[in-house]
Amino acid sequence: MSAAPSTADGFDHVVDVLIVGSGGGGMTAALTAQAAGLDALVVEKSPHFGGSTALSGGGIWVPGAPAQRREGYNPSPEEVVKYLLRISDGLVSEARIRQYVDSAPQMLEFLENLSGWFEFVWKPGYADYYPELPGGSELGSTINVPPIDLRKLGVDEQKLLKPLALAPKGIWLGPKELRTFYRIRQSWAGKGVLLKLISRMVRARVFGERMAAIGQSLAARLRLAMRERGIPLWLEAPMVELLTDADGSVTGAAVERDGRTQRVGARLGVILASGGFDHDLAWRKEQLPVVDQDWSFGNPAAMGDGIRAGQKVGAATELLDEAWWFPAIQWPDGRMQFMLNERMMPAQFIVNGEGRRFINEAAPYMDFGHAMIDGQKTGITHIPCWLITDHRSWNRYVVGGHLPIPKIPWAPVPTGRKVPRAWLESGVVKAAATWEEMAAEIGVPANQLAETARRFNELARKGHDDDFNRGDSVYDNYYGDPTLPNPNLHPLGGPPYYAFRIVLGDLGTSGGLRTDEYARVLRDDDTVVRGLYAVGNTAAPVMGRSYAGAGATIGPAMTFGFVAAKHVAAHAAKQTL
Repeated sequence: MSAAPSTADGFDHVVDVLIVGSGGGGMTAALTAQAAGLDALVVEKSPHFGGSTALSGGGIWVPGAPAQRREGYNPSPEEVVKYLLRISDGLVSEARIRQYVDSAPQMLEFLENLSGWFEFVWKPGYADYYPELPGGSELGSTINVPPIDLRKLGVDEQKLLKPLALAPKGIWLGPKELRTFYRIRQSWAGKGVLLKLISRMVRARVFGERMAAIGQSLAARLRLAMRERGIPLWLEAPMVELLTDADGSVTGAAVERDGRTQRVGARLGVILASGGFDHDLAWRKEQLPVVDQDWSFGNPAAMGDGIRAGQKVGAATELLDEAWWFPAIQWPDGRMQFMLNERMMPAQFIVNGEGRRFINEAAPYMDFGHAMIDGQKTGITHIPCWLITDHRSWNRYVVGGHLPIPKIPWAPVPTGRKVPRAWLESGVVKAAATWEEMAAEIGVPANQLAETARRFNELARKGHDDDFNRGDSVYDNYYGDPTLPNPNLHPLGGPPYYAFRIVLGDLGTSGGLRTDEYARVLRDDDTVVRGLYAVGNTAAPVMGRSYAGAGATIGPAMTFGFVAAKHVAAHAAKQTL
């Protein structure tokens, strides 16, 4: 590599390491680099920091995390490696997987020791997504942060990327509370969470609290630690292109700032953490034609800038047709809503365009998305598909955000016994008194739908899903009904019946630049693009086409941000010897 860049080389600004993107991966990389004595700068295209991390559930999948060890639980690293090798199905090198398993706990320990803003907690019970496989865990390895009052951000509060659907003031739920809340009709604990929410709304109004949990809290804490450490963050500063020297080594980037292009030199490296191409629909359709609408929950600014920039300097890509699939409802105003707990409800089944079930409805969302894609490719409509349930379930479980409690006119979400008229008029939800009527409403063969309902009820009465094994996995049971012998199975009762239209949502694209175990970007021949690293959704996933457990996007993003910065620092140390 040629001499390190300086302002004498025509750069407007020079740092040791330039990080592009301010999500969990980018901010972790900046904190790691700065703690190693390096001069770090984070540039962010958007006027808001936090990226998809800020929009997420905030989980961080880290087997062997310090929070687990404090509770006396320490999964075997070798078993976790076997688990990841199995689910990634040969698409990811063992070196990358071992790096992740070894470095993820170190990353969380580093952050905990770095700043008081970091507090990581583990609440066992949310199983890995394949807990029955060797190395999978029924207790789970999802790490979270506690809620935080966003007033602590001060002037940065308005710069934190907000969720697309804002909850009323004071309404926030931790991951474990959400599960309990979904059991509002089955347990007093669920009703207790409702009282907590009312209390939080009151506190927000009386005391001005602006509490935030999950991804909002994680992004806020990372930003607060960056600010505490004096690490600069340039907002509204999109990267235009990567800069290289005569050897093809990356030496910095051109960045738009304050209406002009600035050449930012990076003495030791550039770390791309700018996300995927979630909302570049043309590119996505090119990679996977069945994606014909923008159904992504990902960061609105995620248009693939980092991936394209890497390609222009010779980087290879992998799995560009892949995303973190998540079945969802899309309302007429374009608003997307997850379909997670509903797929674990007992008295429901999901049908394709032939009126047939095609998968264990409670399966992990990546698997469900793949089943929709594979089914669509056969010529039978699977995008959309329809979740069908009955009136008893409507009055017993949380469905589409509706709370099964008496009508409360001032409630911020639908309540009461009736399906909102607007839902029915939208066409997203259908109602019918017979299976023949329902078949006509959703456009499937009437005889087949009736047979699917008959068969499902037969299996439900028996207590085992012989066709798709729904309820066999501990993961399936998580949002099921614990009062039933099989938490995921119960016969549908009498009408009216309801059908909810499910589309192929996603949490963002997951394919990206090919990288090695140090997050260095690779060419097609696996040689290194010197000076360039990629993490998070800018890099091809360490999970392959699978998803190990809740937090399997943020966990790798933060971990490889940590790994990349450590590698940069080690390279710097060698240069000074």
